[in-house]
Amino acid sequence: MTVVPGSVVRIPIEEVRPAVDGGRRPAKAVVGESFTVTALVFAEGSAVVRAEAVLCAPDGRVVQRRAMRELAPGTDRWGADVTPDSPGRWSFHVRAWCDPVAAWVRDAAIKVEADVDCAITLEEGMLHLERALTRSDDHQVSGVLSAALTALCDETRGPRERFAAATTDEVRAALNVDPARDRVTDSRSLPLLVERERALYGSWYEFFPRSEGAVVVPGRPPVSGTFATAAERLPAIAAMGFDVVYLPPVHPIGMTFRKGPDNSLSPGPDDVGVPWAIGSHEGGHDAVHPDLGTLEDFDAFVARAGELGLEVALDFALQCSPDHPWVHKHPEWFHHRADGTIAYAENPPKKYQDIYPLAFDGDLPGLVAETTRVLRHWMAHGVRIFRVDNPHTKPVVFWEEVIADINRSDPDVIFLAEAFTRPAMMHTLAQIGFQQSYTYFTWRNSKQELTEYVEELSGEAASYMRPNFFVNTPDILHEFLQRGGRPAFELRAVLAATLSPSWGVYSGYELCENTPLRAGSEEYLHSEKYELRPRDWESAEREGRTIAPLLTALNDVRRRSPALRALRPVHFHHADKDEVIVYSKREGSNTVLVVVNLDPHHTQEATVRLDLEALGVAPDASVPVRDELSGRTYVWGATNYVCLTPGQSPAHIFTVG
Repeated sequence: MTVVPGSVVRIPIEEVRPAVDGGRRPAKAVVGESFTVTALVFAEGSAVVRAEAVLCAPDGRVVQRRAMRELAPGTDRWGADVTPDSPGRWSFHVRAWCDPVAAWVRDAAIKVEADVDCAITLEEGMLHLERALTRSDDHQVSGVLSAALTALCDETRGPRERFAAATTDEVRAALNVDPARDRVTDSRSLPLLVERERALYGSWYEFFPRSEGAVVVPGRPPVSGTFATAAERLPAIAAMGFDVVYLPPVHPIGMTFRKGPDNSLSPGPDDVGVPWAIGSHEGGHDAVHPDLGTLEDFDAFVARAGELGLEVALDFALQCSPDHPWVHKHPEWFHHRADGTIAYAENPPKKYQDIYPLAFDGDLPGLVAETTRVLRHWMAHGVRIFRVDNPHTKPVVFWEEVIADINRSDPDVIFLAEAFTRPAMMHTLAQIGFQQSYTYFTWRNSKQELTEYVEELSGEAASYMRPNFFVNTPDILHEFLQRGGRPAFELRAVLAATLSPSWGVYSGYELCENTPLRAGSEEYLHSEKYELRPRDWESAEREGRTIAPLLTALNDVRRRSPALRALRPVHFHHADKDEVIVYSKREGSNTVLVVVNLDPHHTQEATVRLDLEALGVAPDASVPVRDELSGRTYVWGATNYVCLTPGQSPAHIFTVG
C-alpha cells in the first residue's frame, strides 16, 4: 500500500495480482490483451468499500480506471479487467475507498422501512447530496442531484416517498459519475511489460532450408538446397496461413566427430552433419553455411518472406563444434576434462561428440558481450525472433542480462525458450525475459492431462509465461502420432491451434510422417537432423496425402477469431466421454466453442453439457453455432449430442452466435 508521510492508511489492500516474483519482475501482456487485476480489499465495521484498477502508461499518465467488483460474495477478493493499448513498460495499482453515500442508502432503507430515526436519517442524506453537488461540475449530473435534494427536503411528503425520490436509478447513476470517496488508499504500483502481439500469437512453420531443392540420388554425392531454393517453398507456407517461418541453425557445420545418418558415429565423406554442431574454418555463429549461399542470399530469403507476410525466426544454439573459431580463440569458454581435453555434450545415455557446450563461470561478461554481438548481427539482417536451443543448460543470470540488453534498445525482438525441463526452470526463464516458452503439450494427450495443463497455463502463469504448442519437432515424434496415423495428426493440430494462441509444426507434419527410429523412440527414422530430406509436395497434394487443407483452415479461423488469439479466457465444459474434450474461448463479442475426439481410432458419441454463462448466453437459451471446418450451422442449447469420426470429422470448431 502507498503510505503518504503523516497519513494513516485506513483500507488494507493486500495480494494485488498479477505480481511476478512479488512484484520484483514485471507481469506481461501484449498490445490489446485484457487481463484481470485482483486484490483483497476490506475495511473495518460495516463500511461500504469500493475499488478500482488503475492502469498507467509508460510516461506515468493514468489511462484507464476500471471499477472493480467482488468476485465472490464474502471473499473480499475484487477484480477488474484492464487493457493496455501500446508497447512499453507500464504499471498498475489498486485504489480503494469507503463510499459514505452507499452506506447511507443501505442503512437508511432499513430505518425508513422500520420508521426508526427517519428525521435524522433523511437529514444525513441531505448532507451527502449537498457534498455531491459541491463536487460535481457536470451540468446534467448537478440537475439530477439538485432535484433529488429538493425531494429529500420536502417535508410535505412522507419519509418513504422522500427516500425513494432521492435514491432512484437515475440518482444512483449520477452519484457514480463522481462518487464520494472517504479514506482513499492506493496499493503500491506494480510493473507491467507490454509487448507486440507476436509475443503471444502466431502460427509457426519449421523447415530445413538445405532440404528444399536438395538432390539426393543413390550412389552420388547429395546436393544441398540453398536459400534461393528454400524461398520457393515460402508461398506454400504463407498460403497455409502461417505467420512465422522458423529455420534451424544455418551456420557452417564442423567436421570433427561429424554425425552420420540416424546419429551414427561413422559418417561418410558426403554426409552433411548436424546443423546444431555449429562452426568450422568457414566461420561460426555469425556466418552462413556456404552450401546455403551467402549473407546476401539470406537477406533475399528474409525479404521474400516479408513480402509474403512471414516473419523469419532463427534458431540460436549457444554451443560449438570442435572446429568453431571460439574453441581456439577463447579456450576459457569451455569445460576441460582432467586430461586437458574439452568436454563434449552429454545427456546420458545420449552423447553429442560433435558438440562442445560452453562454460559460463570463466568469463561471463565476455560471453554476454559476444552473444549480444551475434544476436545484433542477425537482427541487422532482418531477424526479430530467436528460438533459443536448450536455454535451461545455461545460467539464468546470463539470459537475463542478454535479453535485457537486446530488449532495452529493441523491445520488438522475441525470444522463444526451447526448455523441456523441470517446471521451476521453465517458469523462471519466462519471468526473466523470454517472451515465449515451449511446453509439455506434446506429452499431454488425455482429457484430464490437457484440461489440467491448459488451466495451469491460462491461470496465474499467463501473467508471465506464454506457451507455444508445437505438435512435433525434429527431436520429438510422440508415440501418439506414431500409432494414431493421420487422425492423430489432425486432432493434435486442432488442439494446438485452438488451445494456444501460438502453435507450430515441423515440416512433414502435413504429410503425417510418423516412422520412428526404433520402437519406444521419439526420434524419426532417417531424421532430417542428420541428412537431407527433400519432399515431393506436389505429388502429396495431388494424391491427397497431405493435411495441409486442415492446417490452412485452422490458421484461417484463428486469424478471424480474436478468442483464438487469446490465452487466458479458456473454459472447459462437460462431455460424458473421456475421449471427447469440450472447451470455449470468449474475447469481446467473439466466442469459439471447440469439441474434439481424442481417440484417433474410433468414432465417439457423447452428450455435451455447456456452461451457457461462460458462452455469454442466457440460461436455457438456444443459440446458432457455425462449424468453421464444415460450414454447417446447428442450434445448440445447454445439452447437445455429438458424433465425431476419425478421418472424417476430427472436431467441431464452432463460432457461437
